[in-house]
Amino acid sequence: MRRRDLLGLTAAAIAAPITAARAQNPARTYRVAYLGPSPRSAPPQHGFIEALAKSGYVEGRNLAIDDRGFACKPEQFAEVARQIVDDAPDAIVCGGPGPGRAAREATRTIPLLVNTDDMVGEGFVASMARPEGNVTGVSVRSPDLDGKRFELLLELIPNARRVDALAGGDTANPEHFEALRELARKRGVELGTHIAGSYGDIAPAIDAAKAAGAVGLNVLGSALLFGNRQVIYGKTAALALPAIYQWPENAREGGLIGYGPSITRIYEEQLSRLAVKIFRGAKPADLPVEHPDQFDLAVNLNAAQVLHLTVPPLLLAQAHDVVE
Repeated sequence: MRRRDLLGLTAAAIAAPITAARAQNPARTYRVAYLGPSPRSAPPQHGFIEALAKSGYVEGRNLAIDDRGFACKPEQFAEVARQIVDDAPDAIVCGGPGPGRAAREATRTIPLLVNTDDMVGEGFVASMARPEGNVTGVSVRSPDLDGKRFELLLELIPNARRVDALAGGDTANPEHFEALRELARKRGVELGTHIAGSYGDIAPAIDAAKAAGAVGLNVLGSALLFGNRQVIYGKTAALALPAIYQWPENAREGGLIGYGPSITRIYEEQLSRLAVKIFRGAKPADLPVEHPDQFDLAVNLNAAQVLHLTVPPLLLAQAHDVVE
C-alpha cells in the first residue's frame, strides 16, 4: 500500500469517532416534546419514539420525552405549549396546524417539527425548500389528495347524486371547498360542506350531511377529525353513510376506505429523521419541508359488509391493503 493511501486511511479512522462524537454527545440528554391530540400510545407517536431509539436516542438513557402535550385538547394547546417551551426542549413535534400555531406563538427559537396539510399555505414556512424560521416538517398535501378521495368515493358509490365533505375547523378553507365543488359539478354531483369546529360538532355535522341527502362523506384532512375518528366511524356506520378518510390507517382500524400517506410512516421515518438532524446540530431553516413519498389505498371489507355495500372489483384491484 502506498504511503499516501495509508495516511488517508489513518486520518479517516481518526476522524470517524470524532464525527460520531460530534453527532451525538453520549454525556448529554436530548429532550423532545410532542403537542397534539394523539396519545403517546398511538402507533404514529409510539413509532416516532421507537425510531429515535434505533438512531441511538433511547428514552431513559440519553433521551427525555415531555409527556404533557400528548392527548391534548384544542383549548389546551396554547397553555401546554407555553409550559413546554419554558423547559426549553431540543425540539417540539406538532401534530397538526393547531398545535403548530400554538407552539410557534410560544417560541420563535426552539425547533418545531410540524406535520400538517399545507406548510406554505398555512403560513408555517416561507417556502418548502427554504423554511426561513424555526419550523420545518412534513406537508401532507391534503388539498390535492381530497379531490382524489372524492373520485374514489364515486367509484365506490357510482350512482351518487350528492356527496358531502366534512372538514375540521383547524383546516377548513373556502378555496379548497370551491375546488371540490368544481370537481363535483364536472361529475354531475352535488357537494355539501360541513365544518366541525370542536369535538361536539362532529356528530351533528354528520347528521346534517345525512339529512341533506348525502349518500357519501369525504372526511377531509384535519387533526381534530383524526383525533376523534372513532366518533366518525361509529356515526357513519349507524347512519349507513359510506365515508373515505385521509389515512390508510383509518381503514385498517375500522373506517371504510382510506387513501393517502401512512401517518405512522410519516412519524417513524420522516419526522424522526428530522428530529435526529436537529439533535445533531441542524437548524430548521436549513432543513427543507418534506412531502410523503408513498400513497396507499386501504379498503375495509368488514366495514363495507356492515354498510351492505359491495366494493367494485376495479376499486379492490387498486387497493394496497384489503382488510377482511
